[in-house]
Amino acid sequence: MTDVPSLMPLAAVLAAAIGVVTIVASRRSPNVREGFTVLSAVSALGIVASMVPGVLNGTTYVTDLGTFVPGVRFVLRADPLGMIFALLASLLWLVTSFYSIGYMRGLDEHAQTRYFAAFAGSVSAALGVAFASNLIVLYVFYELLTVATYPLVTHDETEEARKAGRKYLAYTFGGGVAALAGTALVFWATGTVGTTGTVEFSAGGIAALANADPVVARAAFALLVTGFGVKAALMPVHSWLPDAMVAPTPVSGLLHAVAVVKSGVFGIARVILDVYGPDTVGSLGVGLPLAAVAAFTIVVASIIALRQDNLKRRLAYSTVSQLSYIVLGLALLSPAALVGGLLHIPAHAFMKLTLFFCAGAIHVETHTDDISDMAGIGRRMPLTMIAFTVASLGMAGLPLVAGFVSKWYLLIGSIQAEQTVFVFVLLASGLLNIGYFWPVIYQAFFQTPEDSDAKPLIEFPIGGVRAVADGGSKDSVAEGEQYAVDRNPSDHVAVTDGESDHVDAADGESDHDHDHHHGGAPAGGWEHRRLGTESTWFMMAPITIAAAGAIVLGVVPQTAVFLALVQRVVADVTGVVF
Repeated sequence: MTDVPSLMPLAAVLAAAIGVVTIVASRRSPNVREGFTVLSAVSALGIVASMVPGVLNGTTYVTDLGTFVPGVRFVLRADPLGMIFALLASLLWLVTSFYSIGYMRGLDEHAQTRYFAAFAGSVSAALGVAFASNLIVLYVFYELLTVATYPLVTHDETEEARKAGRKYLAYTFGGGVAALAGTALVFWATGTVGTTGTVEFSAGGIAALANADPVVARAAFALLVTGFGVKAALMPVHSWLPDAMVAPTPVSGLLHAVAVVKSGVFGIARVILDVYGPDTVGSLGVGLPLAAVAAFTIVVASIIALRQDNLKRRLAYSTVSQLSYIVLGLALLSPAALVGGLLHIPAHAFMKLTLFFCAGAIHVETHTDDISDMAGIGRRMPLTMIAFTVASLGMAGLPLVAGFVSKWYLLIGSIQAEQTVFVFVLLASGLLNIGYFWPVIYQAFFQTPEDSDAKPLIEFPIGGVRAVADGGSKDSVAEGEQYAVDRNPSDHVAVTDGESDHVDAADGESDHDHDHHHGGAPAGGWEHRRLGTESTWFMMAPITIAAAGAIVLGVVPQTAVFLALVQRVVADVTGVVF
């Protein structure tokens, strides 16, 4: 790799940060404000994309801003691993910006200026995470990401949202403290008498760590993985993620399927590949325990997902499970497993973003949030449910969708690492994915509101309880009988005092009454709509693009750039060329 001084990594971060200023400045004109949102997203994506050819050819773009703390310089570097995350975040920010316009207008949401500004700030911090050249710079942007996303988590300003926000801060700031402690240990462990330690990323790991005290090295590894593992939603530090689904659906989509959670797995990738290196991780014996935690998370989170009737919470537990595919691939250390784990970063992002987009479109158009209310909804939302089906197939690892390619590499990597037990974990997880996605698809296309059960094909207690026969509803279930684990509405809750939200004169927007419609088919059944007419194209186009991206990654992953970047990362770290 050849380092080339350049302002482009800094420019990408600033493009999104400047967007915060322009969005706030144009708060009195919603059209101008949203225009600045799109312009900022286009600018950031254009800058990041312009660096891809050079990075693939061995160039690393470096912005050196001088000494940050003694012995550590504030440097931004666009290397292959950073480009995976940066390209993903900037690309999907643009897609989500259009979706957000349709979503926020469709619900006449309050505080839209704050929402779009916080979104831009979050992406700016995510790009800083991607381009960080050492653990200290990574830590700074990692914590800024927490601060920027907090207003999005608490956007509804309800007690439930505030409670979720407090939990989010407690978990993520706690993880940040662990990551900082691990960083300090690495700095100390890599120093010798007369020399200063280092926390600079280096492909294959910091050489001095291989000769450090094993006890200290293992302790630092545990602290770093725990710190980044909070945002990666590794069990048992995962519970903030399902609770954060109270946020608006675009937030759940981009920040909780792309930027926030991916910053966690990206941090773990940096630790394994560029701080310790696969050889040192293997010699310390810390890879297999991490793989075991990931495998446990994969299976248990999938089982919990089976019991969620609220669609966004089911998707949230699916995210908890799927993120651990990435961690598992990194922990297995074999070249194929590394490719599978890293490739699952963009694969999961496109698929899960599609699923969240679909959940949001259903909510906006029908105020339906619970799976048990969605019988026959494929008639009302045909394109939405087709896209949902495509992404679900990919999540289960079926061919022609992104998830198949990444999981294939993971299966080969498990065998390559001589850890065949994880092959069975991956196969079992695929079946569980079918178990919690198929009921949604089955109800949407093959049942009607008059002839449906709560969770088709999952009738034993772990999957939920069947609806009352003979046209009974969930409200008529006998007292004490559990219909579904979660009945909390996504995005909105009823206003208990009977008053509508206040008018935000500064934003020029009137807040709407957050009445929660219990959802389900209206009297007379779902209206039949033609493909693409179920909602505005501000929402339908992003759904289509995200689903198409998942297919492209499944059919021609090399052409989609991400696989080429992943293979470049693995080649630089292991010397194995695919």
